[in-house]
Amino acid sequence: MKSSGLSRQIAFSMMKIAIGSALITIVGSFIFYYLWDKYWPNYIPSDVYITPSWPEWIWIVLTCIIVILLAASLALKLSQRILEPLSAVAEGMHRIAEGELHFRANVGDRSLGEAALLVDDFNLLAEKLQRMTEEHAFWNAAIAHELRTPVTILRGRLQGLAEGVFTPDKTQFTKLLVQIEGLSRLIEDLRVISLMNSGELRINVQKTNLSTEIKLLTDLSVNMLHEANQYVVLNLTTEPVMCDPTRIRQALLAILENASKYAHSGAIKITTKLKGDFCYLSVEDSGPGISPDLIPHIFCAFHSAKDNPKSGSGLGLAVVAAIANAHKGNVSCRISDTGGTIIEICWPA
Repeated sequence: MKSSGLSRQIAFSMMKIAIGSALITIVGSFIFYYLWDKYWPNYIPSDVYITPSWPEWIWIVLTCIIVILLAASLALKLSQRILEPLSAVAEGMHRIAEGELHFRANVGDRSLGEAALLVDDFNLLAEKLQRMTEEHAFWNAAIAHELRTPVTILRGRLQGLAEGVFTPDKTQFTKLLVQIEGLSRLIEDLRVISLMNSGELRINVQKTNLSTEIKLLTDLSVNMLHEANQYVVLNLTTEPVMCDPTRIRQALLAILENASKYAHSGAIKITTKLKGDFCYLSVEDSGPGISPDLIPHIFCAFHSAKDNPKSGSGLGLAVVAAIANAHKGNVSCRISDTGGTIIEICWPA
């Protein structure tokens, strides 16, 4: 079997030592006996002497010393090359353990295949650890920020009721329920995205009449859209598809809520179609569209139009992406010919 990387380097070093030792012994012996025979022929022992003479003992000792020095030199060079990446990894582990997550090990010699791969794997692990730590810190800050507003409002209202500032009537309790409903939805959105990131978001796929589910949801969303002077136009296929109806309704509701906050008054067109083995659910609003710079980020958590006074948590479309991915599909955003925004979910039907 053909060896590579570190094993090949070790094999080549052993071959160099063996060949070098043999050449030194053979060539040196010819030179030694040639010079001895030429300059000191009277000192050459006769054939009756079996043990080496003192000049031969000197030659044997010198040959052994030279061979040992050659082997030690090659072994030292090889060990330094092997230990360099290992030392870099050891230093990296120590630095990362101390909190320097940006540290990366450096491998100068890539001919030692296994050692170079070890450094590459360590750097990849360090990069993922740094990214996960940064994302964890970002999520903690973002969740705390998003939960702070409704909790502060609830605390203020309840404190006002307890101190008699507000009259405990139906209006006050309705406002409290609205805040609690928003808080519950925020928690559910966070749960869905967290399950997606951990790969644990489960869906219950079944044969579904999608048009019935969409009509049911739009009927429940009439008041929300009416407040934004919007109305729904449906163009739905009646063919059954395979999906999780609850999750699809959740995704569609998030898109409609997003449209009610950002889109102009007018029609919200909801279209479903089957094309090949895929089902397409698209929602098109009446404008003003989304900035091209924002489109690549709208399905990321906590990205929203912060300059909009009606801007929400930035979780709605991230939930849509999570549900699409759970259906082994995808979600996309584009600008329509009329200047509106089209958000389309596609999944295997």
